[in-house]
Amino acid sequence: MINQPPINPELIAENIAHVRARIAESAQRAGRQPHEVALVAVSKTKPLADVKMAYDLGIRDFGENRVQEALEKLATFCPPDLRWHMIGHVQTNKAQKVFGAFHCIHSVDSLHVAEALQRAAEKKSQVSGEDRRQPILLQVNVSGEASKEGMAPDEAPAIARQILSLPHLEVQGLMTVAPLVDDPEQVRPVFRALRQLRDRLREEVTDACWDQLSMGMTDDYTVAIEEGATIVRVGRAIFGERIKK
Repeated sequence: MINQPPINPELIAENIAHVRARIAESAQRAGRQPHEVALVAVSKTKPLADVKMAYDLGIRDFGENRVQEALEKLATFCPPDLRWHMIGHVQTNKAQKVFGAFHCIHSVDSLHVAEALQRAAEKKSQVSGEDRRQPILLQVNVSGEASKEGMAPDEAPAIARQILSLPHLEVQGLMTVAPLVDDPEQVRPVFRALRQLRDRLREEVTDACWDQLSMGMTDDYTVAIEEGATIVRVGRAIFGERIKK
């Protein structure tokens, strides 16, 4: 449940401006243009009022971790130009609800999940007659942490080939979650490894575009951008700390 009060709109505006400035600085350091990096505001556990304030301030991409919470928000607030992203683990029994509801699913972490989404798409297609494709990213556990979801980097090419055979899924790139560290420089190798894996997949698995690299959060997004991130997922730096009971 979402029990947190909305924060001051002036503070959200200040936070967004600060994040966008840091994105621009990081992109320029890497010889890139700021518009090459999409900002996904992570609104998990935050009230819809906060989402609406951020939307009014120009944010168009929002990320959610929990399917039920995301669907409740989506049903209540979904202007035509707003893009909801699923960035949390997708349980196979939720595939029917997830497929087609989100602009992009960042967290397809196994062939098993991909096949569940494909089956959900086939059922929806039989009912509606629509032949829809769902943009997805493949989640890779670069750091190898047992607590994190994702396929191993060495497994990614073979799994990618299998997922690319599923006609209702459109693979657009990769995603990873870096370890929590005190110094973001410590996770630079994680982001670099994901970019290198993406470059390898571009050469070896040519049926997908591999344009997107979703990596970097509040504590480390500037380093992720320097290493090639095209999407950063930022929550606390925009909405403030999550209030725990």
